[in-house]
Amino acid sequence: MGYRNFVPAVWSESIERELERTLVFAQDCNRQYEGDVKKAGDSVRILAVGKPTVTSTTDPEIALGKAENIEDTAVTMKIRQIAYYNYKVDDIDKRQCVGNVMDSLSKETTEEMGNVVDRYIADLAKDPMALKDSPDAYVVNKDNILSKIDDALRRLYENDVNPMSEIVLTVSPRFYMLLKQAYFALSTDNVKLMENGRVGRYGNVQIKMSNNIAVDKGGNELLMLRTKRAIAYVNPLTHTEAYRPEEGFCDAIKGFMLFDAKIVRPKEMIVLNVKYS
Repeated sequence: MGYRNFVPAVWSESIERELERTLVFAQDCNRQYEGDVKKAGDSVRILAVGKPTVTSTTDPEIALGKAENIEDTAVTMKIRQIAYYNYKVDDIDKRQCVGNVMDSLSKETTEEMGNVVDRYIADLAKDPMALKDSPDAYVVNKDNILSKIDDALRRLYENDVNPMSEIVLTVSPRFYMLLKQAYFALSTDNVKLMENGRVGRYGNVQIKMSNNIAVDKGGNELLMLRTKRAIAYVNPLTHTEAYRPEEGFCDAIKGFMLFDAKIVRPKEMIVLNVKYS
């Protein structure tokens, strides 16, 4: 049977590598918790601590009072999203020898898996924890688009986000074309910027483009301006295997990916609530 000569480990690793290049939203998430989860239903508790009070004095005799109790908060992130596929091919042996059909199947699979993950992360813009720059959608055009980005940036800075932090704005093609009109020379490093949907810079903000932007019920776009710590993303397990179905004369490939994402630093993300005239 053809599937006996198929090496699922090799294809699985290829899918994972391709998936990393496909992802746009997930690429700019905090992934430090990935090693803490192993199976669906597992969860990770993410602790955040407050800032201690710092007092200055000119008195060399420092009288310490009772030690301050620093408040902390915790967010529980459950890992329960599963993306999967299951399809058949005529003859894996022949298809591996003639042309690059397996290569093409791998790319098509990883692109669709990447879209599933990115749409899920993009939809976190609708989460009640997400801070919008305006309760109602406003019209953007080439005359006001830069000032709207500046307003959202100001709110990030007022939330104590370090201006030197890596900040990413993920936009739709329509928003990007307006931005291009307003600020034509985004960057000269076009080759590097075009990888993974990166299309330019505005000040210290990296601009990325995606077709997976979240849209609310009114058709308004919800664009994320955020640091790479705002959203936690985990993908602890990707599995692929070939098998021989009982029915028919064919081989088949099935696989799944376990993942999830959550807003863990809401003050480090502002959602631009935009529409077009």
